[in-house]
Amino acid sequence: MDLSDLIARNAAFTPGKVAIRFQGRVLTYADLAERIAAAARALKSRLGVGRGDRVAILAANHPDYLVLLYACARLGAMLVPLNWRLAIPEQVFILSDASVKALVVEESFAAVIPPLAEALPDVQVVGLDFDPDGGSFDGLIAAGSGDGRNPHIDFSCPLLVVYTSGTTGRPKGAVLRQEALVWNAAMSQHMHALTAEDHVLVVLPMFHVGGLNIQATPALQLGATVTLHARFAPGETLAAIAAERPSLIVLVPATIQALLDHPDWPATDLSSLRAVTTGSTIVPQPLIDAVTARGLPVLQVYGSTETCPIAIYTRLGGEARGTGLPGLYCEARVVDDQGREVPAGTPGEVVVRGPNVFFEYWGNEAATSEALRNGWYHTGDIGLRDADGCFEIRDRKKNMIISGGENIYPAEVERVLNAHPAVREAAVVGRPDPRWQEVPVAYVVLREGARVEAAALEGHVAAELARFKVPREFVFVTDLPRNVLGKVQHFRLRELARRDA
Repeated sequence: MDLSDLIARNAAFTPGKVAIRFQGRVLTYADLAERIAAAARALKSRLGVGRGDRVAILAANHPDYLVLLYACARLGAMLVPLNWRLAIPEQVFILSDASVKALVVEESFAAVIPPLAEALPDVQVVGLDFDPDGGSFDGLIAAGSGDGRNPHIDFSCPLLVVYTSGTTGRPKGAVLRQEALVWNAAMSQHMHALTAEDHVLVVLPMFHVGGLNIQATPALQLGATVTLHARFAPGETLAAIAAERPSLIVLVPATIQALLDHPDWPATDLSSLRAVTTGSTIVPQPLIDAVTARGLPVLQVYGSTETCPIAIYTRLGGEARGTGLPGLYCEARVVDDQGREVPAGTPGEVVVRGPNVFFEYWGNEAATSEALRNGWYHTGDIGLRDADGCFEIRDRKKNMIISGGENIYPAEVERVLNAHPAVREAAVVGRPDPRWQEVPVAYVVLREGARVEAAALEGHVAAELARFKVPREFVFVTDLPRNVLGKVQHFRLRELARRDA
């Protein structure tokens, strides 16, 4: 049995029930199950996708995003979701690192095709909503044949390779097995009191495990209905809540703020919603208060790409405080630098163990060994638990910046800045921002005799990295603060950035 069989079972129980709504299009569970089976046949017979092969997708939210996920599960293949906010060189790096066999790409992002063809000529390209030289996804499905199955496929097979930036400045691919999505869904069902009668509205991008796995895949695997929006837009989200009456939604703090700032927020009928789920960063209390003032419970979820992502949460109808309790099917602890559990009320590193935790970083044994120790995933996040076992996340990974729900790792931006001929060294930190929570700021030391304008450095970074990673300000300094070992003290720069905010 594989993950796609859960969709097929729901199709057997309720074939005519709506599984996915998208831009006026409706897919019943029977439709969805058949399209998954047809996609698997086509991937196998036309593209030669076998057990363990990687298939990438570069697209906004779309029903075929989920079709492709479950088709890969059926074949024992792995889906590599690409962040469409990344710059093309970043996307090509991921495609190369994952050694993908095929890429399904939306026409809006077709600019990646020429550099991909040059760097990786053997990658087969299929158009999601158009017909490039490699053909369209609909055409591929129509031409498929055979049984669309591979031998020895079960829940233990890897399914997702989701890339997350790392402190080395290059992204790492977290490998999640099919079973991780099964147990993650079980925890989502527990967290939300999710049933087949629920209607989930998905507005966060599914290239993140938050958009994909907090509610979307759990809902489908249980037989509920999912409405997809291609991208988040506050006005459209509020209109959909009022008109389509979903019962659940996941939002990050930046998108909650966008709804609160929209003129339609006060008058929008929110009565269909049972709760709003949020996470990805520390959630400001004023946002929680503004949502609960409308009579809506706010559920908090903590996790990461490596935990699929559900690990710690507050439950609908429950009494957990702060960030919540460890999920129903996983464990969480707070430990010191030696990995020993610390007493209640003592800050330490949050570690997680369970069947929802990732298997490895793709092709990166050193990073895997560093993160997974004795079965525990070391998150790098600082938190504490109280006497009742409730967790509170106090700080994020040492240097990570979270801007509008997106992770920015300073080392990645610093790597690009340091490649500029005028730059001797650079350090990047987060500065508080009322809209995005944080924005990146770069402190730059120039080479002796060199001169460069901030606009030139901005353009240099924008050519290599996603726009949200480009520093909002470049501060030119003569040197960077260091400790006795010569390491740059980012915490001192963060203090400086906060003082100057």
